[in-house]
Amino acid sequence: MSYYISPRFLDKVSVHITKNFLDIPRIKVPLILGIHGRKGEGKTFQCELVFKTMGIEPVMISGGELESPDAGDPSRLLRLRYREAAEQVRVKGQMCAIFINDFDAGAGRFDSGTQYTVNTQLVNATLMNIADNPTNVQLPGSYDETPLHRIPIIITGNDFSTLYAPLIRDGRMDKFYWEPSREDRIAIVRGIFADDSLSDSQIIKLVDDFTGQAIDFFSAMRSRIYDEQIREFIYHQGLDKISRRLVNSVDKPPELPQPDFSLQHLIESGRAMVEEQQQIQKLRLVEEYNQFRTVNSQPINRNPQPINQPHLPYNPVMPPHAFDDLGPSNWQGDSSSSTTFIDGQTVSSKLSLDVLEQVQKIRSGGYQIGLEYADQRHFKTGSWKSCAIIDGGIPEAIASVENCLSQHPKDYVRLLGIDPKQRRRVVETIIQRP
Repeated sequence: MSYYISPRFLDKVSVHITKNFLDIPRIKVPLILGIHGRKGEGKTFQCELVFKTMGIEPVMISGGELESPDAGDPSRLLRLRYREAAEQVRVKGQMCAIFINDFDAGAGRFDSGTQYTVNTQLVNATLMNIADNPTNVQLPGSYDETPLHRIPIIITGNDFSTLYAPLIRDGRMDKFYWEPSREDRIAIVRGIFADDSLSDSQIIKLVDDFTGQAIDFFSAMRSRIYDEQIREFIYHQGLDKISRRLVNSVDKPPELPQPDFSLQHLIESGRAMVEEQQQIQKLRLVEEYNQFRTVNSQPINRNPQPINQPHLPYNPVMPPHAFDDLGPSNWQGDSSSSTTFIDGQTVSSKLSLDVLEQVQKIRSGGYQIGLEYADQRHFKTGSWKSCAIIDGGIPEAIASVENCLSQHPKDYVRLLGIDPKQRRRVVETIIQRP
């Protein structure tokens, strides 16, 4: 099976890798190439095809390796893999690259539910340091004066706006947005079904019928066609014998008959997959199971008007962000204090950013705010006492929360969201633990 490599993709990746192995006078070459785009469009697979074409064995890192229970492990891993790649160039005498999959999933900040940990900061700082000093990358606790080979780094992700801005600046990272054209999509799908006797007109029809789907949709469609043959094989062997037949069996592997790859059958299978996608979008059971999400479930303003707001000092530990486009304020801060912009005024608070955001979400949803406290003995029995019920604006709510926390510094304090119409609680979250 011959797979298609997009000329645009091949050109961008090959030029970036080659440029990093050239010594061009008075030219600062970005060490990192960031490839971003929609999910499932084949960014990783296209990179692997380019590596294979160029004869490169990349050193792989997953976005899941960028977090660890131990602080400092991911940044140490980045330095170690970089030095391994440099050693591979020295020993084998061929080009190498660092390839990091799904970087934004491991180092990006999507919303307030994504923790910004010490490891996230160290990963960003380490990559910036490597990009600025690519021939001098040291391991913690040791120092080697021998210059390393410069190793290009290629990362993939979906949304690079979630990344730390200084890391993705042009001097450090070259960006490439991958969105396959119609011609690319047709050529890629032709490669997927190369062994299935589909004509060019049928491939075009298949692509045009599922225009909004990603590339991996067609790979999943081809895999789904085999379900009928596998189902017949299971029933022929028997459910109680299928395990012995496939695991540690002395018999040769089973041979499945060729499935029906007719255009009509493929379209029917694709439509069934689309229906499953639509079911996920329609049901949205998280709204039923997680009531906290419903507090701020207002329609998003797609054309927000610009608002003249004073500049808040940038905090690199916790970048400013809002819960949604309709939020009346900008939030910025850390675990001990925060700054917010409300109704044209900058307001500082002793509350943490998470507490401020929860207060804003509850009040924006039209709910009352309640506060309860309990000492350690009553906390174990679930016996809480009321501290305050707040029905005013966000500034009044912030002041009341601060007052309750100051009155009960050694007690548990929890924040409530109360629906005044149905007289029920929609949010219960502990905001202080002794």
